[in-house]
Amino acid sequence: MSNSFIFTWTARNRQNIQKYFENLPEEHRTTVPQGFNNNLHWQIGHIVTVTDGIVYGFAGKEPKLPKAYSEFFGPGTKPAEWNGEPPAWDEIIKVLNEQPEQLREVFADQLDTPVGKADNFAGAKVINDLLELNLSHESSHSGMINAMSRLLKQG
Repeated sequence: MSNSFIFTWTARNRQNIQKYFENLPEEHRTTVPQGFNNNLHWQIGHIVTVTDGIVYGFAGKEPKLPKAYSEFFGPGTKPAEWNGEPPAWDEIIKVLNEQPEQLREVFADQLDTPVGKADNFAGAKVINDLLELNLSHESSHSGMINAMSRLLKQG
């Protein structure tokens, strides 16, 4: 996978995710559709949180997001168990939009660099492996967001 491809595809995936929100009433962002454990607000927060943890964390770099993100959107969390107010939708969307370019700026020349946390759950060896793992994770959640948005639009 070429240097520009992984970053371009990550940005494109983020743009596609946002298309699912077009014409979706604001109140649907926090509605948990039947059969799901979470809502769109959680999904978006989870994507940016896991990106921060997988890419920066496993690369051995400091996370970019405040700790509150992992408390609300980390693996195993769900809105039904939130204590307090999560980061705002608009703040998360801003991160969603900015993160791909930030990843490119930080990691573009480090794709073949060994990861900082070699004992990671995925067995990633180099930074590019982390970016690929992350894109796979995002794609999975993109499908969930698509399904949730469609259900919510049906009413």
